[in-house]
Amino acid sequence: MKQMLIFGLGYTAARLADVLTADGWTIDATGSSGNIAFDDEDAVRAALRDASHVLSSVPPDRKTGEDPVLDRYGEALPDLWIGYLSSTGVYGDHQGAWVDESTPTVAGASEGRRNARAEVDARWMQLGARVFRLPGIYGPDRSALDRVRSAKARRIDIPGQVFSRVHVDDIVSGVVAAIATEAPAGAYNLGDDLPASGNAVTEEACRLLGIAPPPLQTLEEANLSEMARGFYEENRRVANGKAKRVLGWEPAHPTYKEGLLSLL
Repeated sequence: MKQMLIFGLGYTAARLADVLTADGWTIDATGSSGNIAFDDEDAVRAALRDASHVLSSVPPDRKTGEDPVLDRYGEALPDLWIGYLSSTGVYGDHQGAWVDESTPTVAGASEGRRNARAEVDARWMQLGARVFRLPGIYGPDRSALDRVRSAKARRIDIPGQVFSRVHVDDIVSGVVAAIATEAPAGAYNLGDDLPASGNAVTEEACRLLGIAPPPLQTLEEANLSEMARGFYEENRRVANGKAKRVLGWEPAHPTYKEGLLSLL
C-alpha cells in the first residue's frame, strides 16, 4: 500500500507529495494547502488508520518547544513508517568543523528554538522515525537568485563562517530513497557536498545574473532579526556520507553552483 499522511504540507513536503502522487501514491495532508485540518481529530485519525507511511514537517512550537504532532497523535504512529524533517541546527556551533549523525545534539534549557529542535528530534528517534536533518533549504522561488533580484541579498563579513545547504529536490530524492530502500530508523543528514559561506553563494548568484554584489557589512550593520543573527553565529560543515552509503542517495545538485544554475 502506498498511502502517506503528511503533517504540514509546506514548501518541501508539497514537492515530496507531488513526486509521490506522480508515482501512484495517495496523499493526505494537514496544513493550509492540505485536505485535512490538523484539529479535525476524526479526519486525522481516519487518515492514520489508512496510511502506510507518515511524515511530519511541523517544527516545534516556538514558545513552548513542544511538538504538536507528537503531543496530539504520537500514540497512533508507532506501527507506521515514520519520517520527520528536522534541522542540522540540532548540532549547534562547531566553529567550522565537520559534524555527522554521530555528533551529539545540543539540548540545554537556554538554547531556544535550537534546543527545541534537538529535544523533538530525539523524541521522533525514540518512535523509530527516519529523521532527515536538513541544513539551509533553497529551490524555486527561494534562493540567492531571488534575493539578489529583489535587492534583499546581503554579504556579511564573518571570516571563516560556513554552512551547508540543500536543494529542495535533493531532500525529496533522499526521502524517496529512504522509503524505497526500507532504510532503518535513525538520523540522516541531507546536505550538499560543499559547505560554503553565504557570501560565496550570493556572489555566484550575482555573477549568474550579471549584477554587482552588495557591499560587505558587519553583523551589527546588517541589523538582523534575532533568529537570523543566531543563524550567522553558528558555523559548521555537515557531512552527508551516511545518506549516501545507506540510502544510495546522491544529490543532483552537489554544490550551490549547480543548484543556482539549475534555477536560473
